[in-house]
Amino acid sequence: MSGQERDDRFYRFGIQGFTTTTRVNAFVDHLEEGRVMGTRCPRCGRCFFPPRAECARCLTGELDWFEVCGTGRLLTFSTLSYAPVGFDEQVPYTIALLDYGEYRVFGRIAADLSPEELAVGMEMRTAARALPGGRLAYEFERAPTS
Repeated sequence: MSGQERDDRFYRFGIQGFTTTTRVNAFVDHLEEGRVMGTRCPRCGRCFFPPRAECARCLTGELDWFEVCGTGRLLTFSTLSYAPVGFDEQVPYTIALLDYGEYRVFGRIAADLSPEELAVGMEMRTAARALPGGRLAYEFERAPTS
């Protein structure tokens, strides 16, 4: 991309746009393909979610993409009754943290799961979602039972 072009793919992420550009805009391309991705440092192996452009440990800017797949364990969750501007019409909604072992993912619980159905330690998975207006996001859903 030339210095004159503006890369605004990240604007399509989420309900409220907070930034128009980032060095990890490909995150949105992956969501469009139905994949939730993080970044991994090829030098030290540290994983990052949300994706980062540089390793916080090695300071390298050559990170690789990896797919957030499989199941994570629900570490904690909270149902919000109040929300920041841009999300105020969405309340109540539930946010959570999943532990995938090498990394953790913070996000939103799928609207079809009530807080009463959640339990710390339960297996969940992270899934890409299309939102109204052409926006994209990810959310946590119950992991399929084997």
